[in-house]
Amino acid sequence: MIRDEKPYLYIRLRRKASVRKGNVVYLRHIAQIFVEPEYEQALNNLIIHHPQHEDGNRVLIDMMLIVRKVKDLYPQLQIEHFGEPHVLLEIISDSRKPSPILIGLVWLLLFIGSGLAIMNFHADVSMLQVHQRIYELMTGKKVEHPLILQIPYSLGIGVGMVIFFNHLFKKKFNEEPSPLEVEMFMYQENINRYVITEEYVKIHEEGDRS
Repeated sequence: MIRDEKPYLYIRLRRKASVRKGNVVYLRHIAQIFVEPEYEQALNNLIIHHPQHEDGNRVLIDMMLIVRKVKDLYPQLQIEHFGEPHVLLEIISDSRKPSPILIGLVWLLLFIGSGLAIMNFHADVSMLQVHQRIYELMTGKKVEHPLILQIPYSLGIGVGMVIFFNHLFKKKFNEEPSPLEVEMFMYQENINRYVITEEYVKIHEEGDRS
């Protein structure tokens, strides 16, 4: 006796996805699927979520929601899931172009603030006296402004910052992430974990009320 095997849907959710505000979220936006060709187009165009105003700018879509949607469309499909059990969906709004005046003010504040921080650090560690002492030890002469040390030192601060952050304007020297990029990545990961935890709490509360 030959038994007909049920078709399988293999699905892997993306860790994070984005959609513009007002657009419908289809399965193809949030997942990669592998299925028999006759099911593929319909599943890719399966509507998973209609973003609402109360959703905010982030929505958690759980795997169980996707399973229910797929089963409503094709009850015969056997679903095999790989990877994360959820996807964090970001709702993107049309943003205005940044104002050049605002960018200039922020740049000026950062420039003055970083300059004051460097000068205060040098004052705390008596950098001028250190340079004077080094120059005196090397040449036997005592001068008020050892420029032969101060100028290369000042240039070295700028070069060192460029190397440290691995950026010169928009150009990167290699593919390694800079310390700032690592910190920003960790910050974003912590935000994502927090949002996921909060969204699961909301899902459970809604389930308890229903």
